Amino acid sequence: MAYVNQAIRVKQPSLAQLRAFAAVAEHLHFRDAAAAIGMSQPALSGAVSALEVALGVQLIERTTRKVLLSPAGERLAVRSRVVLEALGELMEEAEAVRAPFTGVLRLGVIPTVAPYLLPAVLRLVHERYPDLDLQVHEEQTSSLLEGLAAGRLDLLLLAVPLGVPGVTELPLFDEDFVLVMEKEHALAGRTGLPRETLRDLPLLLLDEGHCLRDQALDICREAGRTQGAPVTTTAAGLSTLVQLVAGGLGVTLLPRTAVTVETGRNEALSTGYFTDPAPSRQVALAVRTGSARHEEFEELAAALRGAMGTLPVRVAEGGDARHHTLTPPPPTPPLPPSAQSAPPPTPQPQ
Repeated sequence: MAYVNQAIRVKQPSLAQLRAFAAVAEHLHFRDAAAAIGMSQPALSGAVSALEVALGVQLIERTTRKVLLSPAGERLAVRSRVVLEALGELMEEAEAVRAPFTGVLRLGVIPTVAPYLLPAVLRLVHERYPDLDLQVHEEQTSSLLEGLAAGRLDLLLLAVPLGVPGVTELPLFDEDFVLVMEKEHALAGRTGLPRETLRDLPLLLLDEGHCLRDQALDICREAGRTQGAPVTTTAAGLSTLVQLVAGGLGVTLLPRTAVTVETGRNEALSTGYFTDPAPSRQVALAVRTGSARHEEFEELAAALRGAMGTLPVRVAEGGDARHHTLTPPPPTPPLPPSAQSAPPPTPQPQ
């Protein structure tokens, strides 16, 4: 036929051109885009120009001060991202099919979990999955979720629930919070503390951005703590936090898995335990929903549950999970009248 469809005359763009254009569309800056994908600025500019020629449309409006997307560029930037994401999924699928528990696994962990659980995680991986190249990244929750969505991370170990679309949670265990204070404190060594005890104590918390800070504040609100009650935020990590407590600046809440590590270094510290149901948090693995390695990660979650037998936690049901009952500390004398003034809490399901 004499007629030839114009579409077949368009040269197929290369993946390098699509990556260059997607980076420029994201950063709207050639130097930043080039740095983001590890390409020289001239090469990136040439790739975008070649893509414009191949597609027959102008994608970028270049000015002396900034870079703008043309109307066509805005539409095709969306399509470019879809193509690149699909390619990433293709490569991920091929790697997963080739051999599970081999190659690189990029694990993100929050700072209030990493020091206390990583020994068990690393021991399990070393013994059961010797061909797995585990790379650990310690970051705050928001950064971890961004890394998971962008494909920078494969798997997260953090406190849940997250409530984030596109993320599946694989629960590992629940653990109680413990009140940490100076050894001379009136509540030191006590058990059966009502949550209302937190109403007026000088509470020390982690800096903004730590999920443990938000969890502690939620617990305080449930206990009836008023906005005017003193809350001091001066610590970037739990180790610093407990040293501030030892120095007499207040009390704090620690997850049960952190207590032995953080309080064992300082004889000036003591603990108090809440009455059941104690305030608690749940720790889980988080994966991208629909990940090609989902079955692999489910198996890893089951293996981790089975490795939690020596920790003071309640292991989640599922897979090889085992249930463990926390052993409370020995009974202590009743609270002094001043500490008993608050009414007991109403039991709530955990």
